[in-house]
Amino acid sequence: MNMTKLAKFIQEQRKNCEMTQEYLAKEIRVSRPTYMEIEQGNRDMTITEAQKLAGIFNMSLGDFLKADKKEIEVDFKEEKIEKNIKPEMRIILPQANVRKFKEVLLYLLEKAGSRPNIGETAIYKLLYFIDFDYYEKFEEQLTGARYIKNHFGPTPIEFKGITDQMAERGEIEKIKSKYFQHEQKKYLPRRSADLKALSAQEIQHIDEVLARLAWKNASELSDYSHSDTPWRVHKMGEEISYETVFYRDNDHSVRNYDNEL
Repeated sequence: MNMTKLAKFIQEQRKNCEMTQEYLAKEIRVSRPTYMEIEQGNRDMTITEAQKLAGIFNMSLGDFLKADKKEIEVDFKEEKIEKNIKPEMRIILPQANVRKFKEVLLYLLEKAGSRPNIGETAIYKLLYFIDFDYYEKFEEQLTGARYIKNHFGPTPIEFKGITDQMAERGEIEKIKSKYFQHEQKKYLPRRSADLKALSAQEIQHIDEVLARLAWKNASELSDYSHSDTPWRVHKMGEEISYETVFYRDNDHSVRNYDNEL
């Protein structure tokens, strides 16, 4: 591993996320001078430290460690990529799943995006519950998005790459606002969701999730996701397995198993 390139990548990610060295040092439980050594390429990270940083930057550990090999890139497989889109995050979803993710996100934003409590972190959690609740109820994927465990709860790995593309195409607009004393990143839809990409069952499911959870703020949604079995049974930075929804407790399960006996 080229530690100098990885160190530079970490520094760039920290600045892009507008985080301080002191904050990240505290998150990975090292002193600030020790963290500075990491950014300068003078100190190797432990696996635990790398997993924590990957989670904070909304990346899988594998993608994080590949940064020094320049393998972090947008890759929509069959979907053609415009040359003016800057590579930021590797996306390995098939074209059909990327399209469905976009339409689900746009539908979510149309229904709840204008609420003052719905910023980026809350959107992450709503998408997670939309996908994982659907899988528990119907045993099939809705968007097929990958989620990782990070400090703030489950996070869709491809979110940044997809939303960057949508912003480039004028489908959404990213803005910054204030929610109480906290800075908040919001997303405004610039076109309506194409409901032809979603089934009646999927639309009804999304409506039910939003009715149940969209009134919660980011902190409440994070706490609720942290107590969900899929998040609890994985390590920081790991991709969350959809199959773990079948081990949920009564507070999170959305399927009536009694009727199936």
